[in-house]
Amino acid sequence: MKRIVEFMKKNYKVILLVTALSAILWSFIPTQKKEDPEKDKLLLDLLTMVLERGHYSPVAIDDDFSKKVYKKYLNNIDPTKRFFIQSDIEEFSKYESSIDDMILNKDLTFFNLTNARLLKRMKESRAIYENILENPFDFTVKEYINVDYDKLPFCESKSDLEDRWRKQLKLSALSSITDKQKLEEDKKKDDSKYELKSFETLEKEVRENSLKSLNEYFDFVEKELDRDDWFAIFLNSIVERFDPHTFYFSPDDKEKFDVSMSGTFQGIGARLQKKNDAVEVSELISGGPAWRGKELEAGDLILKVGQGKEEPLDIAGMRLDDVVKKIKGPKGTEVRLTVKKVDGTIKVISIIRDEVETEETFAKSSIVEKAGKKYGVIYLPKFYISFENKENRDAFKDVAAEIEKLKAQNIEGLIMDLRDNGGGSLETVVKMVGLFIPEGPIVQVKAPGRNPEVLPDKDSRVQYDGPLVVMINNFSASASEIFAAAIQDYKRGIVVGSKHSYGKGTVQNVIDLNQFIRGNSYGDLGALKTTIQKFYRINGGSTQREGVKSDIVFPDRFSYLDMGERDEESALPWDKIAPAKYQPLSVSYDNVIANSKKRIASNPTFNLINENAKWIFERKDENDFSLNLIDFKKEIDQTDLKIKKFKVISEYKNQYVFHSLPDEIALFEKDTLLKQKRERWHEEMQKDIYLEETLNVISDMKSLTKGKGFYQKLSMN
Repeated sequence: MKRIVEFMKKNYKVILLVTALSAILWSFIPTQKKEDPEKDKLLLDLLTMVLERGHYSPVAIDDDFSKKVYKKYLNNIDPTKRFFIQSDIEEFSKYESSIDDMILNKDLTFFNLTNARLLKRMKESRAIYENILENPFDFTVKEYINVDYDKLPFCESKSDLEDRWRKQLKLSALSSITDKQKLEEDKKKDDSKYELKSFETLEKEVRENSLKSLNEYFDFVEKELDRDDWFAIFLNSIVERFDPHTFYFSPDDKEKFDVSMSGTFQGIGARLQKKNDAVEVSELISGGPAWRGKELEAGDLILKVGQGKEEPLDIAGMRLDDVVKKIKGPKGTEVRLTVKKVDGTIKVISIIRDEVETEETFAKSSIVEKAGKKYGVIYLPKFYISFENKENRDAFKDVAAEIEKLKAQNIEGLIMDLRDNGGGSLETVVKMVGLFIPEGPIVQVKAPGRNPEVLPDKDSRVQYDGPLVVMINNFSASASEIFAAAIQDYKRGIVVGSKHSYGKGTVQNVIDLNQFIRGNSYGDLGALKTTIQKFYRINGGSTQREGVKSDIVFPDRFSYLDMGERDEESALPWDKIAPAKYQPLSVSYDNVIANSKKRIASNPTFNLINENAKWIFERKDENDFSLNLIDFKKEIDQTDLKIKKFKVISEYKNQYVFHSLPDEIALFEKDTLLKQKRERWHEEMQKDIYLEETLNVISDMKSLTKGKGFYQKLSMN
């Protein structure tokens, strides 16, 4: 709530919305306990009113809206069209143009009908796949399957549906069998005495594995998903029509979102997974209470959970999310776990809950040498921040700390790796750009009907003034695009990577829905993440749909595919506004860029990556597969020839060695898990041709200043 208040200070329309909605809703919400359907109706009412009054670009809830929600919802709950049949769709279709009216009237008829039918069809599906997997497949028949489910119609009858299931399972079996045969051949090559398994044996193993996997999936759906989960899918089919980044969070999803944004939570620091009816510890989070206690281990099965000295609760058959809720809790409180150890012994383990940090969320850095010079690499997975506790870690503080440690190692240049960084806090990215430039505008934000607001770096200090390269790819989005765009506009560094970033140029706010209801007796209502602003580069251009275009484009597997925000049907349009007043560096990177392009053009591995990208583009519309063993193998063999040719890309290894910083090395003696994670990261970087060329680029940039700092040697325009 604190975050919402702070963020809304300058957005009076949103404040008025909150006030108005609170007054409206408090007037008709009764205080007595209601059944779930009443809570669902309330959620529909809340979401539509908040969106109509608070979304950046609200859409009309009319018949066209209704048809799109209808299509989206059915695709969300039956994407491969293996549950519903045509008679179901005919029954549903009478509501296709009236969902808008049902939303406004808080009518749940369509949801109730489709949800009940889905659960019924899913239950019937068990008998279908169990029957199919009882007997061997006949792979001599000449038949095909099309997997372009968006274009396939729903099955006319239950017999057609059974045939679709049969073909889907048969295709999966063919793929698994051919993979197993290759493994068998490899074992024979390694050991001439090894007796190959027969085709019949492999086929039986594959069917048994398929049955086990499907049973586990359907058990999960039956035991782990309740009405609230299904209703959340329906709600998101509605709210996502406003734009792709508007999303309803159920209470559980909101908690997970908060953890992902802050990288911290209060609990014992263990990752759990379902194993039949039990809950298994899959991993201990390094540095967490369970890890420090050294009693709980990966592989332990949790049987009971007790709060302090209270009687422990048997969790057999309980939903995983419910088990997690019982194990999590406030810092300083005790939880007692009754576990079955891997040796079969039963043990009660007491753990005092504490603040847990998910290490993989946070920034990390490494040192690499090139031609006797040291360079720093900072990998930032997201622009994280804790809105509830400003004392917790955030990306700005962590990156600033990593820069200081790298400077102490006398680096000659810095690489900011923002590949796959999906964004995060707007406040954090504005401050982070300020580490590399004197004071000045960073980004512009615009609310509907208002003039753009410039968000500046107000600190004239420059923490790092040396050569800088920013790495992006197709999945670098939002805050990472703000960072890359600002560095590019100021000519402060060079942006390298995919031809463009994701293209998310919108700002979202998470609104706690509980704040609108006085005397709420329905329990936690969750939250709505909704788009309230668009952001623009300081040059006036939007990154929406277009993304940030790299100064140096690296070929990648997706070079010829149009990926990103532009592919989203409900994405907001691109536009531009007047530029802000800013002063870029008077520096030209033309020679550095030209040299890199020459290296890329003459590099055999980059050329092979480009060829692979073309091949992927050519195959993107191939949706028909033979279910005849001989024909399928021919297709696989042809594909394998290409894959074998491209396999050398994944086997590529550059000449560089990457090292952790001294403070981290000091931790390795006590934290072997952290050491293993860093070693894996360094191994990945040694296989990264993109990082190798980025080092070439930053090495060339060093010659521009012939000194230490850009701001010491280069003037501003």
